[in-house]
Amino acid sequence: MLPYNKNLKQRSRQLRENLTDAEKHLWAKVRMKQLRGRQFYRQKPIGDYIVDFYCPKAKLVIEVDGSQHFSDEVTSYDRIRDEYLSSLGLRVLRFTNTEVLTNTEGVLGRISENMGEIPLSPPLRKGET
Repeated sequence: MLPYNKNLKQRSRQLRENLTDAEKHLWAKVRMKQLRGRQFYRQKPIGDYIVDFYCPKAKLVIEVDGSQHFSDEVTSYDRIRDEYLSSLGLRVLRFTNTEVLTNTEGVLGRISENMGEIPLSPPLRKGET
């Protein structure tokens, strides 16, 4: 089970209500199990961070970055954050707002590629049909 900071619950709700245009666009493509039949969550608290999108079955975090993420300070923060998430066994993919809005199919393709082989259902036990 992933670490959860209950103090982030209200903030994550606020972020869900105020998605960026790029986040709204990507959410429209991955919600309701549209991508490979897998559930995604948006603005999901994990540890002391809130990730933009999370797919638990694939252990995949998706971040959609605006221009503020290109400053040295924020880039350093993002690196520390990504290392923490990786230490939990999660893969982190980052896309810019521009990528999401102008190359949606390419972004979805990269996400799908990084979901790995995910079994559709648990394997059957001997004698089950």
